[in-house]
Amino acid sequence: MFDTILFDLDGTISDSGPGITRSVAYSLKKFGIIIDDISTLNYFVGPPLKDSFRNNFGFDEEQSEKAVEYYREWYRDKGIHETTVYPGMAELVRKLHDMGKTIALATSKPTVFAKMVIEDYGLTDCFDLILGCELDGSRVEKPEIIAECLEFFGITEEEKHRAVMIGDRCYDILGARACGIASIGLTFGYAPEGEMEKVKPDYIAHSAEDIYSILVSQ
Repeated sequence: MFDTILFDLDGTISDSGPGITRSVAYSLKKFGIIIDDISTLNYFVGPPLKDSFRNNFGFDEEQSEKAVEYYREWYRDKGIHETTVYPGMAELVRKLHDMGKTIALATSKPTVFAKMVIEDYGLTDCFDLILGCELDGSRVEKPEIIAECLEFFGITEEEKHRAVMIGDRCYDILGARACGIASIGLTFGYAPEGEMEKVKPDYIAHSAEDIYSILVSQ
């Protein structure tokens, strides 16, 4: 049975696409790039922001850093609150907490913003650790975030079989694999079609109920 449970945030607990994509559109407008349909920016949900600006718009390092700065102008005041909780996820987190599970939030979002989102949802008391990247761009890759969570909880190599990462994107699955723990891939969220099939998580879940069944059956 899994005792240490790591959750991604965006696309996993939080349907944060509208807030993120509006923030991206605001940032791109600063560079003269107008986005009429913000849903075309859904691929920004999950990966590190600088990587997405660089890979999808050809920004160099300086431009990518400036784009993230502009993004945060909108996000910290407006976008952070333009989110909803996926059906059943708040109840799942609280149920696992009440069962005595060790629960962490492992996200590529800056820790300060992740804490604000979880506070908005009234779930702060359910998490033993909320960990994301730093505003200066450090600790942004998912493997190092997961590894730091495991280190925080003192999880040894022999205990890793009792830890699991839950997320909707390949970064969550590959990060878990790199750290030697199991993964649950979600079919809701923001993964492009076929992404989960390609990275092959240990388990697939279609709902909060599926996640719970997997967690208590192992």
